[in-house]
Amino acid sequence: MKTLTLFLMVFFPVWVCGQINTKTISGYVYQSSDKTPLPGVAVQVKNNPKQITLTNAKGYFTITLSANENVLTFSFLGFKKREVTIRKQTSIKVYLDEDSNTLDEVVVVGYGVQNKMSMTGAVSISGKAAGMASQHYMINHHAPQDFNTESYSAISENGFKTSLSNPLSTFSIDVDAASYSNMRRFIQNGQLPPKDAVRIEELINYFQYPYEVPKGKHPIHIQTEITTAPWNKKHQLVKIGLKAKQIATDNLPAANLVFLIDVSGSMQGPSRLGLLKTAFKLLTDQLREQDKVSIVVYAGAAGVVLPATSGNDKTKIKAALEQLEAGGSTAGGAGIKKAYEIARSQFIKGGNNRVILATDGDFNVGASSDAEMQRLIEENRNDGVFLTVLGFGMGNLKDSKMEALADKGNGNYAYIDNMNEAKKVLVNEFGSTLFTIAKDVKLQVEFNPSKVKAYRLIGYENRLLNKEDFADDNKDAGDMGAGHSVTALYEVIPVGVQSKFVKKDDDLKYQKAGSIKNSAELLTVNVRYKNPGNEESILLSHPFIADDDSLEKTSTDLKFAAAIATFGMYLRNSEYLQDFNFADLLTLAKAGKGDDKEGYRAEFIQLIENARLIKSSKE
Repeated sequence: MKTLTLFLMVFFPVWVCGQINTKTISGYVYQSSDKTPLPGVAVQVKNNPKQITLTNAKGYFTITLSANENVLTFSFLGFKKREVTIRKQTSIKVYLDEDSNTLDEVVVVGYGVQNKMSMTGAVSISGKAAGMASQHYMINHHAPQDFNTESYSAISENGFKTSLSNPLSTFSIDVDAASYSNMRRFIQNGQLPPKDAVRIEELINYFQYPYEVPKGKHPIHIQTEITTAPWNKKHQLVKIGLKAKQIATDNLPAANLVFLIDVSGSMQGPSRLGLLKTAFKLLTDQLREQDKVSIVVYAGAAGVVLPATSGNDKTKIKAALEQLEAGGSTAGGAGIKKAYEIARSQFIKGGNNRVILATDGDFNVGASSDAEMQRLIEENRNDGVFLTVLGFGMGNLKDSKMEALADKGNGNYAYIDNMNEAKKVLVNEFGSTLFTIAKDVKLQVEFNPSKVKAYRLIGYENRLLNKEDFADDNKDAGDMGAGHSVTALYEVIPVGVQSKFVKKDDDLKYQKAGSIKNSAELLTVNVRYKNPGNEESILLSHPFIADDDSLEKTSTDLKFAAAIATFGMYLRNSEYLQDFNFADLLTLAKAGKGDDKEGYRAEFIQLIENARLIKSSKE
């Protein structure tokens, strides 16, 4: 008993002292202008970088301070940083003022390291990026993550090929960007995306690059550049850029658009049908008198809720959108059939005839298999009606199905996770998203074996073509919209560099390395495209002689593209990512930020910061 009493006398004061010397502070962070909560605000103990947390979806946080710590800092992109001195209170409310100048800073945003297994829903981060309207957060509590049914096609990463045995690399261009916004959604919800949700070419092509516009008779201009691969200093990184001609909105062809909207039960919620309505209203505001819109919906059955209506009658179009409600099963096949019927009946010769499908991709009644849906669309695409697919929602997203539908329909696929993304796709990139200026665009690169030992295409795994497909005009390929840019990256192993990724070619009887033509050219880029309405392709050729490949002297845009590729390889746990750390990646991304008027590149830097925080929480 004496021993126990002595123990309590010694231990208890120490324990009490430990409790007294710490203080837990909780509170909420709001936007000053409209008093709405701010999720993803970084709350940090001043002068103690390890003591940091993030506000949740309701702007709520808790954090512990020691006895000698009494100042908290609050940071969020697009808002003025604020310091709050803690005195006797244990609960506080903090209001942040907007400040677009803070876009030059890098702060931690999103849902951070919190475990979100208990809820799901798309989140629109409250706050401003330059050129974007302030958004309120939206969250959908209807679908527990335990019942997550999202689906993604498996991706087998491209490996190295020796240029002596395989000098030609052929693929269809891709202007989709859904993978980027989907990846962003995962990270902003505090988790890394599934590796198969990451298509690196879509991450790269989410961003526009100021390539030189075409000046001659061709609607496409080819540009090339080289630098050192940031993840392997012995390797080189070659960027191939295509730029489509730009057309002023007033000069765009008349549009015949059919909005095909999923109103099935799975589309319930503000992040699904609610966001969809607002997105289509934004698109409606871009329409002109010569444009016309029809609206088809589908749930248990398909129906027409708005016959062809002039783009000038915006009130009527918006009223039809506003009355939509979700419920029932999903007759996707019937809806697509009806949409194509209307598109053909309203066909504008020489115009932009397009079905815009908006859904979470959950086709479960009627023609439901991927193969059936693809055949349905393939039967109609030759009639000159193209397809755009817009994905909404989370927990139920059928990414693999929607990507396949867009590919087969001579169209593009975007994932809309918040209002900023709706504005980017349907307002900022209106022409490139909806108006095709070159179809069936194929790219074939011939590597010079005297300069290139081996190469690998980064991304585009589901766009690869056989070399003979390049000149085959019956082979379908991707399309480019007005003003759009397409970027492809190759990792190159120069001749003379030893690499564990390349095995020695067997000696050939009829082909000797010494007989290769010695040319200064590193490679030649060949592009085939068709003008809309024509079925005969046109060939462009662009030889490339490599200059200084140092990373320091390369362009801002290539630095940024290299940073995106590096991050994509990290998310995919790529075996080719030989040298990686977040500090170097952030330095490279910041060096590539450039003139970021819309704030998209600053947002990417935030995602890197978030991913680093997520990773550190698991270590």
